[in-house]
Amino acid sequence: MDRVKMGLIGHGCRGWGLLEILLSLDDVDVIAVCDKYEDRAQSAFDKVKEKKGNTPFMTTDYKELLKTEGLDAVLISTDWELHIPIAIDAMNAGVAVALEVGGAYSVQDCFDLVDTWERTRVPFMFMENCCYNRDELLATAIARKGLFGKIIYCSGSYSHDLRSEVTRGKENRHYRLRNYLTRNCENYPTHELGPIAKILNINRGNRMVSLVSVASGSCGMEQYVEDNKDNINPELIGVKFAQGDIINTIITCENGEQILIRLDTSLPRSYNREFTVRGSKGMYEQTSNSVYFDGQKEFWSPVEYFDEYKNTAEQFKDMLPDSWFNITQEQLDAGHGGMDYIEFRDFVDRLKAGEEMAIDVYDAAAWMVVTCLSEESIKEGGMPKAIPDFTRGAYKTRPSLDVVKFNF
Repeated sequence: MDRVKMGLIGHGCRGWGLLEILLSLDDVDVIAVCDKYEDRAQSAFDKVKEKKGNTPFMTTDYKELLKTEGLDAVLISTDWELHIPIAIDAMNAGVAVALEVGGAYSVQDCFDLVDTWERTRVPFMFMENCCYNRDELLATAIARKGLFGKIIYCSGSYSHDLRSEVTRGKENRHYRLRNYLTRNCENYPTHELGPIAKILNINRGNRMVSLVSVASGSCGMEQYVEDNKDNINPELIGVKFAQGDIINTIITCENGEQILIRLDTSLPRSYNREFTVRGSKGMYEQTSNSVYFDGQKEFWSPVEYFDEYKNTAEQFKDMLPDSWFNITQEQLDAGHGGMDYIEFRDFVDRLKAGEEMAIDVYDAAAWMVVTCLSEESIKEGGMPKAIPDFTRGAYKTRPSLDVVKFNF
C-alpha cells in the first residue's frame, strides 16, 4: 500500500483538529467525511476541497461512508457512545480502524469489540495520543533501561478544567454534558492510564486485575453555573450534576504494581496529567520533569526539591525516538505539542507496512472498560471490581511492545 485512503467520522472540536492532521500527511487521501450534523459534514467537505483539491464523499450516515469504494481506513471521532458500535461495523466492513479515545459503557461492549477483531483481523489501533508524548516516552525510555529498578507504582490524572466546555454542551452539541448530568464515573481514563499500561506491559506479560473507584461530591459545575448564570443555558440553572468533582481509581496489577488515576475536571485548576513512575531505584515526576535516584540528596521542602531537580530528566533525552528529533515546528503545532502528528504517522506507517498496531484492540478494551467498572464501583460504595482478561490468557506470552523504538 503506497497511499492510505481514509474516511473521518465525527467533525466536532476533536474531529476538526484531527482532520487537519490527516490533511498534513502527504501519503493520506481523505476520500470521505461524515457527521450526523450536516453543517459539520459540509465544513469538513469544504476543508478537504480547499486543502487537497478533491471532493470527498459526504454523508450524515456513517454506514454509507463505510461503503465508499476504495476506502482503506476510517478515523472514528464521534461522541463516546458510538465509538465501539462504529468500530465494530467498520471492521465487519473490512475497513481498518483508528479509534479515538473515550470510556466504554459496558463490559460486554468491550468483549464485542475484541471478538469482532479476532474474527475479522482487520487492522485496529486505539489512538491514545499521550502514549506518544515526549514526557511519557522519556520516562518509559528510562524505565526500559532499568534505571528506576522494579516499577511498583504509577499514577496520573486527567486534571483539566472543563466547566465551560461541559456547561455549553447544548450550544456546542457536545456529548460531555449529558454524561456529566447522568453518570458518575472515571469517564476519561486513557490519557493517564495508557502510558502507564505500556510501561507496566499490560496485556503483554502482565495484566490489570481489579479496581476500586470512589467519588467526591458534586458541586463544581453547579457553582460555575450559579456564578455565570447570565451567560449559561438557563435550563442548567439549579440542575444537579451526577458526576463527582474528583474520581480516584486504584488499580491492582497481577505482577504486584499499583496504579492510581484521577479524574479532576469540574473544579478550578490548570491542566496537568501528573504522570509519575516509582521504582525500587528511583522515580520520574512529570510536573517537574524530574528524575530522582536512590542516594541523591533529599529535601524536606517540596519547593527546594523542585528547584534542585526540575528538568533533570533531560539528561536522558538522547534516548528519545528519532520522531522527536526530526519533528518540524508545523508538526509540533498540529496538535497537543506534536504527539498527535507522531501518533498518526505511526498508524499510517504500520497500516501501509501491514505491521502490528502499537496500541491494539486488547489495550483499547482493557483501558476503556475502566469507565463502566468505575461507575459500578462508585455505585456500590467503592467495592472492588474484577477487570476482565480480554486476551483470554494470551497476555502471559505476548511480547512487550512499545509505541516507538528508543535510541539505545
